[in-house]
Amino acid sequence: MERKVFKLKQIGVIHSPFKNLGEIPCQGYKSKEEGKIEVFEEYQEGLEDIEGFSHLIILYIFHRAEGYQPKVKPFLDTKTRGLFATRHFNRPNPIGISVFQLLGRENNILQIGQVDVLDGTPLLDIKPYIPKFDQRENVRFGWLEEKLK
Repeated sequence: MERKVFKLKQIGVIHSPFKNLGEIPCQGYKSKEEGKIEVFEEYQEGLEDIEGFSHLIILYIFHRAEGYQPKVKPFLDTKTRGLFATRHFNRPNPIGISVFQLLGRENNILQIGQVDVLDGTPLLDIKPYIPKFDQRENVRFGWLEEKLK
């Protein structure tokens, strides 16, 4: 099978209070911290109508990741796990995903809450969080089921 090369464009930068990896909360829903998403001006028009959404799905680059590891020790465990059964940052394609609360917008700047990324994180994309589309019923969550009781 032929492998394709994809080009991604950085469309902005995420500003957060977290300067070091050890400061970041394990998941954003636990975070009370706020930050900003600076969308580059050439993409600002794409923010039209975004204010009607309370939460956004944010795709970004783990810019401080250091290569791919097939087995990693996740934040919530002491045992190593297969990378793709975790949300660890050392991935073949270091793409991260978070759900942030949208607090407001001023031109190309989004005020966000529930932040869980490093300051200066490169932004790849923004999508509205829509519960009817994004939530699932009867969900299993593997090794985490015991950890999150």
